[in-house]
Amino acid sequence: MRAQSSAIAESPVAVDGSRGDSASRTAPVVPRLGGTLQAALGVTVFSLTFPATAWGLEGFGPWSLVAVRSVLAAVVAGGCLLAVGVAPRERGRAWGRVALPGRRHWAGLAVVAAGVVLGFPMLTTLALRTSTTAHAAVVVGLLPLTTALLSALRMGTRPSRTFWTAALAGAAAVLAFTVAQSGGALSTADLYLFAALLVCAAGYTEGGRLARVMPGWQVIGWALVLCLPISVPGALLALSYEPVELTAHSVVGLLWVAAGSQFLGLVVWYRGMAAIGIPKASQLQLAQPLLTLVWSVLLLGEQLTPAAPLTAAAVLVCIAVTQRTSA
Repeated sequence: MRAQSSAIAESPVAVDGSRGDSASRTAPVVPRLGGTLQAALGVTVFSLTFPATAWGLEGFGPWSLVAVRSVLAAVVAGGCLLAVGVAPRERGRAWGRVALPGRRHWAGLAVVAAGVVLGFPMLTTLALRTSTTAHAAVVVGLLPLTTALLSALRMGTRPSRTFWTAALAGAAAVLAFTVAQSGGALSTADLYLFAALLVCAAGYTEGGRLARVMPGWQVIGWALVLCLPISVPGALLALSYEPVELTAHSVVGLLWVAAGSQFLGLVVWYRGMAAIGIPKASQLQLAQPLLTLVWSVLLLGEQLTPAAPLTAAAVLVCIAVTQRTSA
């Protein structure tokens, strides 16, 4: 009885209050500092997504780029799942093997797939055909606040007033800077960008919730595999209609958005969200537009205004406040 009680005590409680399935019982516990560092690493990876997408569009059509990146990312994720070893959930799983997600997790994985695997990449890629990366960064400036709001609605989190004040101030600073950087002009790409904002925030929220009951790499891994019946035919169809020109930029851009943005970045991002909470992790993303603008200058030759250092300092203050408040 003592051994049995000990085993139960060590089993982490799932987000919904249950003990969960075998994947839940083996979800890793990440220290809060490590979680912050992993979330920050995810933000750094994501900050290169728009410049890499711009490079990819030099040789691929928008539909081809999104479909092929999803297929390549699914190949990487599926290879990791097969390398570790997939075990039937009903039979439990041995150490080091991956259990199939429980039935109650598939709906959440579908939201992750629709939001971060298909929706956000497709909508932002369409927007970047006519928008600069600086203008597209407006979306990322609003994403942390939107993610925190959806997290509060979906999971019942109640951050403090200080948290919301700092989050709103950081979002306002980023929006003011990025809108000024793009000349304040609105384009037809804005509808794509606002839609991308909503679907990505939903995918982040659901992925962060699932990362509490299964490892983060499995969350995005299963979501990518779930999309294969759509992404493979979509890639074949798009490649047959859109011309492809393989250049150094287009290949590097494709590989980065596939292996980096679509898989590895989301692995550490979801682990960080599970460790420090979705609201706090989302606020680290306030730095992403500024990082994106730096990469845009270095990789795409775009011009940066003198307001960047001041905005960066203001955003860092807001991030520091959100990380010190209880969420």
